[in-house]
Amino acid sequence: MRLSIIIPCYNMELYLKECVDSLLDQQMTKTEYEIIIVNDESKDATLQIAQTYSSKHSNIHVIDKKNAGVGAARNSGFDIAQGEYIYFLDPDDYVAQNTLPLLLELCKKNDLDILTFTTKSVVSKPYPYSRNIDSFNPDVPLEIKDGITYIADKKHKNEIWWYLIKREFIKNTGIRFIEGKWMEDAILTAELFCQAKRMAHTNLDVHRYRILPTSAMRNKSPEHYNKVIYDNANAAHVFDKLIATVPKEHENAQACIKRLKTRQQSFVFFLMVRLMKSDISVSEIPAMLSDFEKIDAYPLKKFIGEDYHGIGYSCLVFVFNRKPLINPFIKMFRSFYTLTQ
Repeated sequence: MRLSIIIPCYNMELYLKECVDSLLDQQMTKTEYEIIIVNDESKDATLQIAQTYSSKHSNIHVIDKKNAGVGAARNSGFDIAQGEYIYFLDPDDYVAQNTLPLLLELCKKNDLDILTFTTKSVVSKPYPYSRNIDSFNPDVPLEIKDGITYIADKKHKNEIWWYLIKREFIKNTGIRFIEGKWMEDAILTAELFCQAKRMAHTNLDVHRYRILPTSAMRNKSPEHYNKVIYDNANAAHVFDKLIATVPKEHENAQACIKRLKTRQQSFVFFLMVRLMKSDISVSEIPAMLSDFEKIDAYPLKKFIGEDYHGIGYSCLVFVFNRKPLINPFIKMFRSFYTLTQ
């Protein structure tokens, strides 16, 4: 089997059909790939929709499990996957027609651990066709590099839906999604890239990222919002351990570490931005910052640069890097934010 596609689902009845239909529209036989839908105790018709597809398609499998979060759901799907390559796809997203066979051809031909590709953000208008598939030439040589060099050369996305992974590679690393915390894909992505020996990027237009106001990262309920803040803090600490594993003798080690430090400090920056709109007491901030100082994730001296720049970022970093300004700034912002809601 060439490919296993793992889809974690929680209350996705509105979008799952379009996601799965896009995967069935790939000119691949049922023996070539499998679709593993992991229902994370949905409260809507997600499970019924998944089971209907499974009853009609022998290559669609359904795992129905107790709610434990997206990381646990993805791990459950991976544990039963049989494909040579793995693709983790979110149920509210979809892929362009007939693109997956081309990706698999590139992976096989170049013996890749990871292949990254391009994505397009969408709202409601469907974009089922790849913008460049007709002109795409799979025989054009790819620039193959190890993951340390890839990180050093290119700003990467945190999410896991813009690349395929060789199953044997990820299995041998022992890397799995952190369970029970957000930012799990940001952590896994960086960990996998640091271990990869053969990576490449193709400009083939493949993935559709649906922008939803109800998505997990846009959920504004206080409990969820605060959890994301604390899980950003956890990610910053995990990155400290990851950065320590980058082999110093690698010719691109310093450039890789610089980018990982920027990403680590981005977790702190966006944590602070979320703190502005949260109900977490400002009295908790000094202890947080003290912990970040211990791992060189604060002050935000390595955040502004090639990957993050602009007057908005610079102004907020100016405030965040000056402890006496933080509390009055956040209190003032919260007062204004409350009045405008």
